[in-house]
Order: sequence, then C-alpha cells, then structure tokens
Amino acid sequence: MKTFKPILFASLICAALASCHPNSTTTNAGNWVTEATYNGVVRSEAVSFVINDTGYIGTGFDGTNRLVDMWAYNAGGNYWYQKADFAGPARSSAVAFAAAGKGFITTGYDGLNMLADTWAYDPIANSWTQKANFPGQARYDAVAFGLLDKGYVGTGFDGTYEKDFYQYDPSSDTWTLNNGYGGNKRTQAVAFVHNNLAYIATGVNNGVNQSDFWSYNPSTSAWTQLRATANVSTQTYDDNYGTIDRSNGVAIVIGDTAYLTTGEQPGLTQTTWGYSFVTDLWFAKQAYKGIARTGAVGISVSGGGFVGLGRSSTMAYDDWYQFRPFDAYNSND
Repeated sequence: MKTFKPILFASLICAALASCHPNSTTTNAGNWVTEATYNGVVRSEAVSFVINDTGYIGTGFDGTNRLVDMWAYNAGGNYWYQKADFAGPARSSAVAFAAAGKGFITTGYDGLNMLADTWAYDPIANSWTQKANFPGQARYDAVAFGLLDKGYVGTGFDGTYEKDFYQYDPSSDTWTLNNGYGGNKRTQAVAFVHNNLAYIATGVNNGVNQSDFWSYNPSTSAWTQLRATANVSTQTYDDNYGTIDRSNGVAIVIGDTAYLTTGEQPGLTQTTWGYSFVTDLWFAKQAYKGIARTGAVGISVSGGGFVGLGRSSTMAYDDWYQFRPFDAYNSND
C-alpha cells in the first residue's frame, strides 16, 4: 500500500469481555468461521457502517483502482447484495459512521488528493446526497463513530498527524469542533462503540505505535483516559500486553464484548485481543483465521462480529469470517 499513499493504512479496532483471566495470553479461546465471500472485487481500505442491523461495506482500493461500489451483508442469511454506488469520488482510507438512520462517508484519499467531502446514504431510497464538507483539514486514515444520532470524526493524516475531533449533526447538516480529546496525535487508529460510549485506541504517530486509550461520553461531552494498552504500569495486569498495540487493525463488538484483530505492529499480525468494558482490561483470544493483513474492515450485526477484506503485500482479499469468541477452535470451520 505504500505505493499509493505516503503512510501506512488506517485502522479500525475492538475489544472484548470474556470469562477467561483478563491478562491471559495462553488461554486463547474462540473460533473464526468462514462465511460467504464478499461479492465485490478484492479490496483494502474500505469503509463500513451498520443501519438497522444490516452492514454496508464499500469504496477502497483493489491494488489498481479506487472504488465506489457498495454492498450490504445479511448476516442471518449469510449473503451479500449490491446497493447504489457511492456518489462521491472514488477513494480509499475514508471513514464512515451511521447516525439518524443514515450512513455517512467522509474524508479519504483519491490517489492524488486528500478529501473532505461528506455524503449521506439513505437506505430506504437507496441513494446518496452530498452534505456539508468535513471542516477540518482534508485527510485520510482518520477514525469515526456515531452516537445518539450524531457523528464524530477525528485524528488522521493531513500532511501531518492530527488529534482534532468534530461532531456532525445530521438534522442541521452542521459540523462543530469537539473539544476535550487529550490523546496523542495519531493515524490508523480504531474507534468502537458500546452502551453509548465511544472508544479510541491504537494507531501510529511518527512511526511509533500509540498506547493511550480513551473513551467519550456524548451525554457529558467528556473524554476519559483509560488504562494504557502497553505494559507501562508497575502492576501485573499488563505484563503480557506486548501485542495489543498496532496500526490499521479492525474492531468488532459482540454483546458486552469487543475484539481487536489484524493490522500492523509494524509486521502484519493475526493476533486478537479482547477488552472488558467492565474491568478496563485486555486479554488474548484466538488469532484471526485468515492470512495476516492490514486495511481490513469489520461489522457487528445480528449479535455477531465479522472481519474480512484487507491486504498483505500486493495481495488484496475478499474473504469474510465470523468470530465466535466462546467456541472451541476448529481449523476446518
């Protein structure tokens, strides 16, 4: 990917609550199950969002071209179906979020320029409408999340590493600066949501993987720093945290559990870690079944978590896996 943009890929990440010991790296429970292959062409650096328990995945880079096709995934039936093409310029390394019943795509990289345009997808009309531009510097490899019918976009790379955040209100089509994030600058980080709180973790700043970990409460507009994702304390809980930090990973949330997998450390990784929202602790889980990769995507739908696409070296993928965190591992699934 370094052939089509100047830095490493963006990330998405997640964590999970499980019944094993929080700092265990030897009891790696869970099973990855092969699901229906993505119907679009192979790609990395795509975007994903979820509306009414349907996952939408599109845009990205296939190794030659940036893409605009969008596909929906029905987890109950385990099948894909095509939706209206993204109406903005083809791009990779954009971000997406869902808010007020619609999906939104903004920022990204078109092969020549960083982008700031914003587009809304209406799942009922199956159509796209251009909205107010993202007000920060045009960028790629940012993070985004939706909470309480608002969208949030921040961090990323715009020629330099950034840490600013903006809130988007679909009802008025307006962006406002969201203050209070005290984390380090970063790109290729991940964002995930649980119980109306958002979490920002991992990523890279000037070649260094970041370990500070933050949550955001939209009801109070407050950012809170959580325990670091590296072995930085004098206590024992983080002694085995050596492989959590990464860039360009992916996140899924399953019930009261979230999981982080794939990405770069800087070498490609399949390691999977869970995060307990209750204890603020991380623990190892079964490694990702697919080939180690960067620039994958993940969605959480129908009570399950799914991860796929992405690339390693010059090879891009269209495979798709479901993570079942409490099943016994079976290499034949």
